[in-house]
Order: sequence, then structure tokens, then C-alpha cells
Amino acid sequence: MTIESDTGHGNSPAAWTAVIIMLVAFAIGTLAFWFNLPWLVIAAAVLCVAGLVTGKVLAVLGYGVGGAKYVTKEHK
Repeated sequence: MTIESDTGHGNSPAAWTAVIIMLVAFAIGTLAFWFNLPWLVIAAAVLCVAGLVTGKVLAVLGYGVGGAKYVTKEHK
């Protein structure tokens, strides 16, 4: 019986960067909505989209799972 190594779903520098940027954007957007600051809610939405684009760009540059610059770490 062989066990295949699972690298994880999105466990890469590109995915982590995108998720962190989008989490910050959602936190800012939530506070801005609560304090009734529509311009900041819109800015947070733009930041969220920028996080998505950043993740995609990093993946294309090789920092995504299976990318040329991504090194798989084995679990012990």
C-alpha cells in the first residue's frame, strides 16, 4: 500500500499572501461599515480584490503550489 504525499490545498506563499491581504481588507471593511464610513468600505473592497490579484500574480510567478519557486515541505 502506498501513501501519496498531499501538498495541501493552497498551502503556498501565493495563497497565504492573498488570504492575509483579504482578511485585513474584510476586517477594515467590517469596522468601516460599523462606523458608517462608505469611502473606507469601498477602499476595503478594492483591497480585497487587490489581494486576489496579488495571489494570482504570485502563483503565475511560481510561488503557487507546484510552481517553480515553491518548495514542498514534508510533514513528519
